[in-house]
Amino acid sequence: MNQDPIFDPPRSLFPLGQIVTTPGALKALTDFDVDPMSLIRRHNDGDWGDVDEFDAQQNRFAIRTGLRILSSYSITDIVTIWIITEADRTATTILLPEEY
Repeated sequence: MNQDPIFDPPRSLFPLGQIVTTPGALKALTDFDVDPMSLIRRHNDGDWGDVDEFDAQQNRFAIRTGLRILSSYSITDIVTIWIITEADRTATTILLPEEY
């Protein structure tokens, strides 16, 4: 077995459950050539994008206590993608804020 750290699996901060995308978010990601899994990895690594410090603290608290986790990523000047992992960790949804 290779013990080189480059081959270690990524460490996730929380389970994602089933990953789903709304039609609007899928269109935006496709239109702007954004890999949705790159945003999922950031979300799962604790890089919550453009949330303010209060929401970042809420996310850290949510990881410890099993509450909902929200990330927000600006993919253009006018398009934002949200990623929400449900409190029960059964699903993570990629969506536009207006689809919430």
